[in-house]
Amino acid sequence: MKKQRKEESTVDLLELEPRLRERLAGTLPGLDAQLRFMPTPPRVGWKPGEFPSDARRAAGLLLLYPGDRGASIPLTVRASGLRRHAGQISLPGGATDPGETLGQAALREAQEEIGLDPARVRVLGELTPVYVLVSGFTLHPIVGITDERPSFAPAANEVQEIIEVSIADLQDASAIRHGTRTREGLAIEYPYFDLMGHQVWGATAMILGEFICLLQR
Repeated sequence: MKKQRKEESTVDLLELEPRLRERLAGTLPGLDAQLRFMPTPPRVGWKPGEFPSDARRAAGLLLLYPGDRGASIPLTVRASGLRRHAGQISLPGGATDPGETLGQAALREAQEEIGLDPARVRVLGELTPVYVLVSGFTLHPIVGITDERPSFAPAANEVQEIIEVSIADLQDASAIRHGTRTREGLAIEYPYFDLMGHQVWGATAMILGEFICLLQR
């Protein structure tokens, strides 16, 4: 049965790949899709769709692979000891090195954080970037695909856990919820994905929200 599920999910990916390539090369859902998952009110100084000229560049990898429950993507729970965004859920990724393309940076960071073999990944395109005010990075989501489930190996000092999320989970409307938290004494309302018992919100949710819209076109 497990072998059958793997074969079915591989077929799903083979059908999905050409559609995603085409849609990523066209007009993206963009800011309208991202704003559905924007915390409100937004941070002072953050303007949706604007990217400061002095922002540093970062790349995150949205990787599709055949999982036990169909086409899936890995998300990381950031280690509690990290200086920024500790404990939050994110795509594997990080800052670009000098001379790197965004795709190269996304693959290198995924190799370092989750043990991915870059040679097994085909890059399909890029989603709309998101400016992350807290870190000063413009995050570029790179979409890639691989034919087999990677042998994940989380980096001990960076990744507390790897969450394997099926595309079906992302498309389940019941997984989208709303919460409230306090930031600098102000109540913030935020939409989030409830995935495998984790709240996925902020920039990661905005990226996943656009990806869902792209799939549903």
